[in-house]
Amino acid sequence: MKVHTLLIVESPAKASTIERYLGPGYTVSASMGHLIDLPKSRIAIDEKNNFEPEYITVRGKAKILKDLQSKANKAGHVLLASDNDREGEAIAYHLRNSLIKKNENLEIERIIFNEITPAAIKEAVAKPIGINERKVNAQKARRVLDRLVGYNLSPLLWSKVKNGLSAGRVQSVALRLICEREKEVESFIPDEYWSLDGEFKKGKTNIAAQLVLYKDKKIDIKDEAEINRIIEELKGVEPVVSAVKGVEKQLKPKAPFTTSTLQQTAANRLGFTSRKTMQIAQQLYEGINIDSSRVGLITYMRTDSTRISDMAIGEVREWLEANHPDELPETPNTYSVKKSAQDAHEAIRPTYIRYTPEEMKKHLNKDQIKLYTIIWERFVSCQMINAKTLTTSIDIKINDAIFRISSTKYLVKGFQTVIKMLKSKEKTVKIPTLKEGDSLEVEEFNANQHFTTGPSRFTDASIVKMLEENGIGRPSTYAPIISVLLDRYYVVRRNKQLQPTTLGKIISDMLSTQFPNVVSQEFTAEMEQNLDRVEEEGVEWHQMIGKFYAPFKKQVDHVNETLESIKGVLDEPTDEVCEKCGSPMVKKLGRFGFFLACSGFPDCRNTKAVPLADCPKEGCDGKIVARRKAGGKGKEFYGCSNYPECEFISHFKPTSSKCPKCGYFLVEKNDKKIGTVKSCINPDCDFLHTHEDSDEG
Repeated sequence: MKVHTLLIVESPAKASTIERYLGPGYTVSASMGHLIDLPKSRIAIDEKNNFEPEYITVRGKAKILKDLQSKANKAGHVLLASDNDREGEAIAYHLRNSLIKKNENLEIERIIFNEITPAAIKEAVAKPIGINERKVNAQKARRVLDRLVGYNLSPLLWSKVKNGLSAGRVQSVALRLICEREKEVESFIPDEYWSLDGEFKKGKTNIAAQLVLYKDKKIDIKDEAEINRIIEELKGVEPVVSAVKGVEKQLKPKAPFTTSTLQQTAANRLGFTSRKTMQIAQQLYEGINIDSSRVGLITYMRTDSTRISDMAIGEVREWLEANHPDELPETPNTYSVKKSAQDAHEAIRPTYIRYTPEEMKKHLNKDQIKLYTIIWERFVSCQMINAKTLTTSIDIKINDAIFRISSTKYLVKGFQTVIKMLKSKEKTVKIPTLKEGDSLEVEEFNANQHFTTGPSRFTDASIVKMLEENGIGRPSTYAPIISVLLDRYYVVRRNKQLQPTTLGKIISDMLSTQFPNVVSQEFTAEMEQNLDRVEEEGVEWHQMIGKFYAPFKKQVDHVNETLESIKGVLDEPTDEVCEKCGSPMVKKLGRFGFFLACSGFPDCRNTKAVPLADCPKEGCDGKIVARRKAGGKGKEFYGCSNYPECEFISHFKPTSSKCPKCGYFLVEKNDKKIGTVKSCINPDCDFLHTHEDSDEG
């Protein structure tokens, strides 16, 4: 019989929760993540010895390791309870080796669990297992691969572009995707098109409908003259109801959340970044104080599977039987797991269905309750019956034109009964009571001008979706990929959109040109599959690394020898004159993009923003530059360099595109409904112009 057991987890919050569940006979301590890892100061991979990594105690973690070794010796029995993924398995592996070095007689076992509840923890403790060596090897292979790429490409960037830069294997692919999308956004010029609304009347009933077909073709009207010609043809002709149709549709509930779909939904619905979503999910997973107890509210939040345990299905069906019996299907709903999914964990779900969002409001902060609510709603609704809708549409015919009005209503709410925060905002249109053959009166026709919108920049939600669809990264890496690009200032987040900086574009262009395979989606996805095979099939990882590294290193050496450095080349002379000393200004690339610096440096340290466009105010020879209010605080805006003599300002950033109608510069606006649009800054030009686009003082 064991006298005492030391259980080691990764975080103090998790340790606090689990210790309450186990009681006397157990001590629960935290490793605070990795204690053993590669050093940061050197590559630490033995290329001549099968790519064996050189591990050390992480700087600043020696005291934690020593404390755990001391506690382990006193306990005699150790349970390693790090997360059930590759990183967690590596933490357990290195901990085991470090503890055995101090006491080779220690009894060390591994436990895993998917949720932090008393039942799950006690079951895991009762069924300890060994270290999964395949999973450890997969983590080791990824670590070695990323180290070899990063520690070869980063010095290359230092010598060819700018000191202090770095490049990562997967992050560089994501950066390439973001930069390619940016090129599409920048090159897009809007096209004009028109729509036509008709206002009709039947007795006292008013009917608003939109033109959908003209001469049996979908509407594609390019200019005002064409829309006016159609209106003239319709004048004086009696409208007739040509069709009244009703279409029923079944709506299936969505599958429970995976890491990817949780991040996407939290971004779209709650405005959370991927990093914020994962931080809050970690808190809900590790445990929240509820009255006198501490409870883990959700299952493990890093998963690519929609699988649900039999126990969870039984619990949710029991809850639905008691609360929504009419919405309970005869048999549980099932959801297919993608072929590419590792399926190590079940879907993200609440650990206790009885903890409804309404009951949890008093225990959680505002962000926690939002995330918990969408997880709870998504899971409970996935085990309910389909919703049924009826879409009624009325077609109104005038000559060769068909106008249509449609509206949808629920016949059966089904799973929508429990949906509140995830509910779609729908505009309900009241459909008048009409029958086929009814004659109507024309009140008026309203022509509306529109402009096509270009491709949208990636958001946290759309880049995560893109990464997942292309097999790039894994659930644990989506948020870090975005965070690294932002931290390095290769990408900035504006209006919740990810936009590459000048520095990010330069790096991406260089890597895409010189290392097209390394930063390709196909190659990165293939490497992810190889890492999966190491874990799932026990494939030997050294050969995989060797096959990649030999041609990669050869290309690195070739680029080092042949590629001209653009250091200093990016420093461009300008016509700008330093107002402090009279020396010419030079355009330089800094960490935060291009800026103007005095060529008299270091005697003169004057710097200022790079002009973005010519000032459009008549008689002014100034340039438009980025500005902020005094003190450098507040939102960035764009104004004339001749301020205060010229008080022209724009709250929208000038683009490199010029207006095709008047030649003034276009500004970029973000519309919540239609995304990114461009419009002319000229108040007298009608090219996508609204009064708010400019503000002359």
